[in-house]
Amino acid sequence: MPEPDKNQTAMVQRLFVQHLVPLRGFLLGLTGDFHRVDDLVQETFLTALEKAADFEGGNFRAWIFAIGRFKVLSFLRDAGREPLLFESDVVERLADAAPDFSANDERMRHLQACIEKLAPHSRRAMELHYQHGHPPRDVAPAMGWSVNAVRVALSRARAAVRECIEQRMAMEGARR
Repeated sequence: MPEPDKNQTAMVQRLFVQHLVPLRGFLLGLTGDFHRVDDLVQETFLTALEKAADFEGGNFRAWIFAIGRFKVLSFLRDAGREPLLFESDVVERLADAAPDFSANDERMRHLQACIEKLAPHSRRAMELHYQHGHPPRDVAPAMGWSVNAVRVALSRARAAVRECIEQRMAMEGARR
């Protein structure tokens, strides 16, 4: 297996973070096991890093979902002692029928640009909450704000980002 360069590895890491929520939902839907899904996400991430050199661009979501599907199948095969939600052939069919989230890809392309337009304090609150997974009660001391102020700032930031994305999509649609 070829060694990925640092840029390729960084790209795979960045894309993995962008696709983490739908991947987690996909794996949870296949296993129904809230406790196991975190292990499967982690195993999928480690395998993606090992295979980073194999990712040649294109549909990252399909690539990472395929890795995740194989992790689920391995889990089902090895978990003979545990009750299974689905048999392996059902998992295969479900994985093949997984929805294509490419409609959301257009919104995702605009997300980073819209986040960068936020005021620095709003951007920092969003980063702490969404990228680092800190709840508002943990963001508040880092920002020097009350918990309620964090909630309000996050709500306003989400609304601003949503509006920005919609405007950018409308402008893009008008150019077509």
